[in-house]
Amino acid sequence: MALPSRSQQTAVDKEGHQWWQHAVFYELYPRSFADSNNDGIGDIPGVTSKLEYLRWLGVDAIWIAPMFPSPHVDWGYDVSDYYNVDPDYGTLQNMDELLAKAKQQDIRVLLDFVLTYTSDQNKWFQEAKSSRSNPKRDWYIWRDGKGPGQPPNNWTSLFGGSAWKFDPASDQWYYHYFYPPQPNLNWRNPEVEKNLFDVTRWWYKRGVAGFRLDAVDVMYVDSQFRDNPVVGTDKNAFGDPVEREIYDKNQPELHGVLRRLRKIADENNAVLIGETWTSDIDQLRKYYGEHNDEVNMPMDFMFTTINKLSPADFRKQIQWVDGSGGWPVYVLSNHDIRRVYDRYGDGQHNDQIAKLMASLYLTLRGTPVMYYGEEIGMENNDPKRPEDVKDSMGKAGWPKEKGRDGERTPMQWNAKANAGFSAVAPWLPVGARYKSYNVDIQKKDPNSILNYYRLLLSLRHTNAALLEGKYIALNEDDPNVLAYARIYQTKTVLVVLNMSGVLQKVRLDLASKDIHAHPAKTLLSSFAAPKQVDVDEISVEPFGAWVGEIQ
Repeated sequence: MALPSRSQQTAVDKEGHQWWQHAVFYELYPRSFADSNNDGIGDIPGVTSKLEYLRWLGVDAIWIAPMFPSPHVDWGYDVSDYYNVDPDYGTLQNMDELLAKAKQQDIRVLLDFVLTYTSDQNKWFQEAKSSRSNPKRDWYIWRDGKGPGQPPNNWTSLFGGSAWKFDPASDQWYYHYFYPPQPNLNWRNPEVEKNLFDVTRWWYKRGVAGFRLDAVDVMYVDSQFRDNPVVGTDKNAFGDPVEREIYDKNQPELHGVLRRLRKIADENNAVLIGETWTSDIDQLRKYYGEHNDEVNMPMDFMFTTINKLSPADFRKQIQWVDGSGGWPVYVLSNHDIRRVYDRYGDGQHNDQIAKLMASLYLTLRGTPVMYYGEEIGMENNDPKRPEDVKDSMGKAGWPKEKGRDGERTPMQWNAKANAGFSAVAPWLPVGARYKSYNVDIQKKDPNSILNYYRLLLSLRHTNAALLEGKYIALNEDDPNVLAYARIYQTKTVLVVLNMSGVLQKVRLDLASKDIHAHPAKTLLSSFAAPKQVDVDEISVEPFGAWVGEIQ
């Protein structure tokens, strides 16, 4: 099959796939990616300056965490103005320049769309709280309390305490699933939908290629505001009762909104990525829509809860998602989830394990979403003292909950001071290992994690079986090795991942899958593998990854 260049992949291909189905997405945290003006804070011009690096790496689309004006109670996830850029990050002109130069590099740009709630400093909320009779009052969720000093129900905030804040001026409570300065919007009000949909149209016209939809599962709450059931007597990290969140999450009404939002995206050849936390595959399936007409790419966060090298667990999850009926979306870490290097590393073979995990989520059928710094083996750099914590979640939950600063530290570009991120001390400290784990030094090392990622992404973009092929699990009873085939027409690619600390001699059971066992050519390996491999027995080093194609 002749593969089109990525610049040509704008329409549906012969297999019926959209551009985003063959793309590699890369999430970057603008505050921590690159600082162009040396004030210690990453910015939009900094992102623009690194587009050539992203093109070199093999990235097709970048998702930028919130860059809208914000008081930064939750570092941009509390939006005060959807039509501008936060001064910390630059200007609208800077954003336009990024979009133009990204287009030249054939990289699409997605924004993080916080559509479930706003900042309490947003002009909409300022009007809403001014009086009970204000026209925007019903843009947010207001309720009377159960009694004096008692919130409307028992719902708790993700960040601790009641999810209701009392407003003495109007003698009512407003709802906030996250921090009190992040009041939830009332999506049952059609004016809210109209205004938020207009935001997307405005950014599409500027050249944005889509949105990552934040906190989709909490867009709607139960219309009767019933108490959530309490589970046992355990307390969470904030000292609150543990609840089954059945009335403040995943309400059926949100799917109508998602269908209408998707229609606008389709009209603009854009894509919607969903922050879709689910507990089972049936919930995830609903986010695709009954007719694949809701979220194009609902992220499978159940994949991220497998926090050990378990072939059986990964095999099970892949089978679920691959058979969901939608296009699979794989993610291993992000700005809220500890880095791969920490979660899976054993302290001795972390570099090998980083390559192993890259080989997993970048060779599966579906679309991968990378997180900045994973390609160089960045690790969490968690705060050591409560006074060092910047994340409000960590401030509220210390020491049980240290917050998310550790996974948001500055990108490590070189071995210079502050890892080349900034000429001055950055807003968060860089990792202690930055002198050896940075882009510059790893570019020069052919065996580095970075160069392995680059080779893997190049293979992914050019191999028809990895782009189009169906997924077939192999050796399904092996407790140490995760193996599978990707088959497209006459092409068969084999992926063998040794998730154990000892050498594994793998005899692939190809006959039971009606795959003819011919010798295979090594396409990529994280260890010194022969160019030709007998698939009757493949020797895979500890934590090794091997990708080959049957001849």
